Amino acid sequence: MKGQWKSNLPAALLVLAVLMLWQWGAMGMDAQYILPSPVQILQRLWELREPLFLAHLPATMGVVGIGLVISVVLGVALAVLMDASPVAQRAIYPLIIASQTIPTTALAPLFVLWFGYSIWSKVLVTVLMTFFPITITVFDGFRAVRVEMVELMHTFGANRRQIFCKVKVPAVLPYAFSALKMAIPLSIIGAAIGEWLGAQSGLGYFSRRMMTQLDGAGVFAPIVLLSLVAMVLVGVVSLVERRVVTWRGVT
Repeated sequence: MKGQWKSNLPAALLVLAVLMLWQWGAMGMDAQYILPSPVQILQRLWELREPLFLAHLPATMGVVGIGLVISVVLGVALAVLMDASPVAQRAIYPLIIASQTIPTTALAPLFVLWFGYSIWSKVLVTVLMTFFPITITVFDGFRAVRVEMVELMHTFGANRRQIFCKVKVPAVLPYAFSALKMAIPLSIIGAAIGEWLGAQSGLGYFSRRMMTQLDGAGVFAPIVLLSLVAMVLVGVVSLVERRVVTWRGVT
């Protein structure tokens, strides 16, 4: 515990220094609605706690949860398919790369036109942003499996299913957790973008509404809340990773 506290000390000091500079710079501005100070943002977050925590945060988390589940299932399925079939890899891999070249802000309004202000327009934006790192990272995990281990299992008479369960899955698990930790912040960003461009609830929608009222602290308050939620979720995944991937050290 003491060693972990020491390892986190440089990051804490850097964050403190940035916040102090931010506070000092914001206090020197006449129009603080353009750049509110961290103190103002925290005060506004407290003032808006009821609508943020009771209405808009659950709406955003619903989008994030559904989007992550779909992205994990889709990403892992594509990675397994590409690992099992070189033909599928050559056919699917370029399409996965091409899907990331389309600007999300260009597709999000189309999703709103197709699905209206329902949750699915935001979920699609989230899936579009998150399935890519999951697919590519898990697939790289399959490619990193040592050929010698697979050949050894063949000599023992193991079939493809046994090789997959006994060799490939344990080897890919660290990559899968890394992909999930990358996907969580992206899913939150995707949900916020979808809500910003077309929604009736959610933290992204609330931030946009505060912008129309020239409430700078109100704009930043849901952003700070989203950042805190992302850090908590990544921390939970890291904790689960330590319990599951016991054969290697996890920071």
